[in-house]
Amino acid sequence: MNAKDLFENNCLPMCWLEDEERFVSPRKDLQTLLAELEDIKNRIDELTSKEWVLAKRMKFYKEGFTTH
Repeated sequence: MNAKDLFENNCLPMCWLEDEERFVSPRKDLQTLLAELEDIKNRIDELTSKEWVLAKRMKFYKEGFTTH
């Protein structure tokens, strides 16, 4: 039984009006998935670097620019 059959048999709430094709994700080949994974890794590295810089700036803000 698919979502449409369930809906027509009142097994789903009336607010369930989404098109089930919208939820079907297209299949991707391995190279596409690996490229997407590499993009994610690069974004994580970039965000980690920004986090480090912000942490240093926050430390200077809280402690001041004193030398020890």
